[in-house]
Amino acid sequence: MTNGRIGTAALGGNGPEVGVQGLGCMGMSFAYGPADADASRATLERALELGVTLYDTADAYGDGDNERFLAPFLKAHRDEVVVATKFALAIPPDDPDRRIIRNDAPYIRQAVEASLRRLEADVIDLYYMHRRDVNVPIEETVGTMAELVREGKVRQLGLSEVTGDELRAAHGVHPIAAVQSEWSLFSRDIEAKVVPAARELGVTLVPYSPLGRGFLTGSFADAGQDLTADDFRRRMPRFTGDNAAANAALLDPVRTVARSHGATLGQIALAWVHQQAAVHGLPVVPIPGTRRPTRVEENTKATRITLTDEELTLLNPIAAKVAGPRYADMTFTSAGRE
Repeated sequence: MTNGRIGTAALGGNGPEVGVQGLGCMGMSFAYGPADADASRATLERALELGVTLYDTADAYGDGDNERFLAPFLKAHRDEVVVATKFALAIPPDDPDRRIIRNDAPYIRQAVEASLRRLEADVIDLYYMHRRDVNVPIEETVGTMAELVREGKVRQLGLSEVTGDELRAAHGVHPIAAVQSEWSLFSRDIEAKVVPAARELGVTLVPYSPLGRGFLTGSFADAGQDLTADDFRRRMPRFTGDNAAANAALLDPVRTVARSHGATLGQIALAWVHQQAAVHGLPVVPIPGTRRPTRVEENTKATRITLTDEELTLLNPIAAKVAGPRYADMTFTSAGRE
């Protein structure tokens, strides 16, 4: 690492090397309240300067708005970056405020063409199944995704929020490069079955929300009181009311470790996620989201923090004490099906 640039990790068994930390781009267009487009564009550029090369989006983020927003940046740096997007969360024509999960072949083909148009790209580097429709055999879904690889529309395949058994079944159809699931000091359910399966198959783990959707940074204490009305964290059980108060108290060990490193809470939370690569023996590329260049600088510095065994012992019990599930409906997560 030179000039503040981060190291790299392999994306799947035969995939490209990407920066060991990616960038979640959802909040630049969707979910976390108002965003400054100029600041977001500066964030994309600063991330690339620091060695961040995996940029994560989805067709569901603002009904395609996030893909459209990223398109000029991706075109300008096409040979330097890896773009990941997702399908599966469809909008019913009679209810634009709802999302339904679709994994069927006609929808996948419709979705990939729409994403390619919005991204103004000839190929998607990493294409994820965003959520699992249990009514469609995963072998069928991945079979359709594999056809997209053979047709040159997609380079690598990924899955999000799948169980260990689902990952094995999918990998039997076509190599899976990456599994994206929530993984943080607050959320460790994937360690039971998903992480061992990924290690066995040579699949890279891409943790989303490694900062607990910002809660682990201490930037807010109660979503219902501290965040804008259009911020979707106000609807998440962990971040409001009694749950939020209980979970805020769990940050004390993070503060203790942060003081010993002269670091922020967020840097310690990210350092813990990065260290799981060594703990579990597989590539781990978290994708913290931010909309400010200074936050990218802060986040990437976390890749250079190594936690001691004593510090890990202090931090590891946090997840078991968290109040509230990660979603109000856990049916659509790997933990809800394991």
